[in-house]
Amino acid sequence: MVTLFASLSALTYGSADFYGGLASRKSSATAVVAWSQGVGLLTALLAAPLMGTSFVEASDIFWGIAAGLVGASGVGILYRGLATGLASVVSPMAALTGAVLPVFFGLITGERPNLLTWCGISLALPAIILLSAEKEEKKDHVLQSLKMGFLSGIGFSGFFILIAQSGDNSGLWSLVAARAATVPLFLIITLLRRHPLFLTRGSSIHAVLAGALDMAANIFYLLATRTGFLVTAVVITALYPAPTVFLQRMVLQEKLSKSRVYGLILAIAGAAMIGIGG
Repeated sequence: MVTLFASLSALTYGSADFYGGLASRKSSATAVVAWSQGVGLLTALLAAPLMGTSFVEASDIFWGIAAGLVGASGVGILYRGLATGLASVVSPMAALTGAVLPVFFGLITGERPNLLTWCGISLALPAIILLSAEKEEKKDHVLQSLKMGFLSGIGFSGFFILIAQSGDNSGLWSLVAARAATVPLFLIITLLRRHPLFLTRGSSIHAVLAGALDMAANIFYLLATRTGFLVTAVVITALYPAPTVFLQRMVLQEKLSKSRVYGLILAIAGAAMIGIGG
C-alpha cells in the first residue's frame, strides 16, 4: 500500500505544481499560494471527518503547524521558480533535495540505508550536473533555477519529516492544522508586499486546482508514511517532477535538451533506487 499511496502522491503533487506554476505566471506567487492553501484547507476539512480519528494529541497539532509553515515556504519558492526559471531544472532539483535530506534524517535517527539506497543517492549528483548543463541557456538563468529548486526542496524535506511525526491515530487533523497556519501567513505576506490579493481571471482556476491537488497529494503521502517506511514514501513521492515536466512539455511546449532528458532519467532512476533500497 505504501507504494500505491506514494505513487498517487507523486502524481497529484506534480499536477499541483504544474497548475501552481501556471497561476504564478499571471498573478503574484504569494497570492497564488495563499488562495491555493485556502482551497487546501477546505479540502482537508471536508476529508478529515471521512477518515475517522481515534485520538488527537496536542503534539499532532504542533507537528502539523510546523510542517505547514516549512512546506508552504517550499511551495511558494517552487511556484516562483516554475514561473521565472526552468521547470526542467527547478522541479527535479526540488525533488532530489526533498528526498535526500529525509534519508540523512533517517540515518541520524537510527535507520541504516543499504547499498542500493546509497547507489540511488549517488545518481543524484550527475543528474544535477546534467540538468544544469545547457549551452543555449544563460548560466545565471540555470544557476538561479538550481537555487530556487534547492531552497524549495529544503522546505519540502522539512514538511515530509515533520508531518510524518504526527500520530497514526490522528487522522488528517495534522494537515488541517498545517493549512490553518499557512493560510493567514500568506495572506499577510501578500498584503505586506503590496501584491494584488485577488487573482486574475486566467489564474484563479489554476490556483484552485493547485490547492485541491496539493492537499490530495498530502493526504496520499500521510497515508503512505502510515503504511510503510518514511524513506520509501518520501522517495517515491519525489518522483513528482515527471508529471510536472511532462505537462510543461505537452501544454507549454517547453523544450528539453538531451542532457536534461538524461538528467531527468537519472534523477528518476536515483529516486526509484532509493525507494527500493529503503
